[in-house]
Amino acid sequence: MRFRKPTVEPLEINLTPMIDCLLFLIVFLLLATSFNHFSRLNIVLPEAEGVAMTEQLENIEVAVQEDGSYLVNGISLANNNAAELTNMLKQEVGSERDMLFVIAADANATHQSVVQVMDVAGKMGFINLNISTVMPMGQSLAQ
Repeated sequence: MRFRKPTVEPLEINLTPMIDCLLFLIVFLLLATSFNHFSRLNIVLPEAEGVAMTEQLENIEVAVQEDGSYLVNGISLANNNAAELTNMLKQEVGSERDMLFVIAADANATHQSVVQVMDVAGKMGFINLNISTVMPMGQSLAQ
């Protein structure tokens, strides 16, 4: 009696049902999940009625004009880059970093210009940072 040798069929894993199940799970999770839409928030900024400012003897004021140019204590800069602003601030202030740092930005100045001034002030070590504002019409400090 002659027995045949059993033939071994190649082992094959069928991934199609597993992929189908995973796709169904992904679709179910996407439909069941609620996403936060932070970009759609309506933000109403508070108005600053103002507090009487205490007079400090020394302060440094950086004005940001509408076109993005800077003035440090009324002196215009040759370039509108961070290196030039840093050099001018070092020249005006020296080694003092505890004085009041005032940013007076035009209402139509770009956000990037104001952030660049804040970034330079932070890198130089200023701790008293102030942004100038005006009080709304009809408001006074004596209320």
